[in-house]
Amino acid sequence: MVFNSSLGMITYYKKEGKELTQLDGPETGCWINVTPPFKESELESFAGTYSIPLDFLTDSLDIDERSRYEREDDVKLILVNTPIRNEGGTENQAFYITHPIGIISTPDHIITVSSLNNMVIDKFLNGKIKNWQTNDDKGFVLKIFERTVLDYLNCLKKLNLKRNTIEIKLYDSSRNKELKELLAVEKSLVYFVNSLSANELLKMKMKRTDFLNIREDEEKTDLFEDIIIDNGQALEMANVYTNILNGTMEAYASIISNNLNVVIQRLTLTTIILMVPTLVASLYGMNVPLPFKNSPFAFYFIIIFSIAISLFLAWFFRRKRLL
Repeated sequence: MVFNSSLGMITYYKKEGKELTQLDGPETGCWINVTPPFKESELESFAGTYSIPLDFLTDSLDIDERSRYEREDDVKLILVNTPIRNEGGTENQAFYITHPIGIISTPDHIITVSSLNNMVIDKFLNGKIKNWQTNDDKGFVLKIFERTVLDYLNCLKKLNLKRNTIEIKLYDSSRNKELKELLAVEKSLVYFVNSLSANELLKMKMKRTDFLNIREDEEKTDLFEDIIIDNGQALEMANVYTNILNGTMEAYASIISNNLNVVIQRLTLTTIILMVPTLVASLYGMNVPLPFKNSPFAFYFIIIFSIAISLFLAWFFRRKRLL
């Protein structure tokens, strides 16, 4: 893990009723949001202050970390992959990528850690998520899960719309630009399929082991089951869109190959047709006795003969539907 030399940003929030208030420092039952950049010494200091294993923080900042959960003493870690817009990507990179949010639950605080600005966390900060409290870590985790699934579904709809738009453009012109955009959509879907699969396994295992201790809470249990169902639907959508896109790419590859074969065939037949006048002219350029050699109309006979043979070949190829 490489750490930036700049200071990280640690903010404290507490929600009372419907109002989310930013605090000057930590309080019991508050939400601590940790965002980059960091120095390694800062993470060690933060981990020591809140009695958190250091690897809980570093794992949360690793973009390649898979969804999982872990417990050490009274501290719980949940890593869940979320979708984000790939703003800094080139034209060959995916439109969307995924990266983990680390949710660390301690006896006194709920802590979120992310290596990038995350639109899921932003929605909590902007007051777009209802019915959650900072002192209810179980409900907070479920709301993050729910918002993550909804963001996946929204991103999948946008990707499918993008794919349809690109296909319409490809009907008129098969340019490299559109094909690169299709490849970017395909990469995004691959990221989504892998992350949604990992998230589904995480949630199923958490439900089976009752990691959140919500088995006796019917409302939270029902919400968790709904989230698992929605995650499965998002995964199914991602697989369907991936299969459609793979079929589309294969179809375009076949079309391009077929068009190339047609062009080569037509060029070959055109070359054969044009070869006849060239052959006749070459023969009459030889210094040997030839028919109509002494005729004053020899040139016209040769031209008419060459054109007639060429027209016959063109008619023949057209009749055979080769031209």
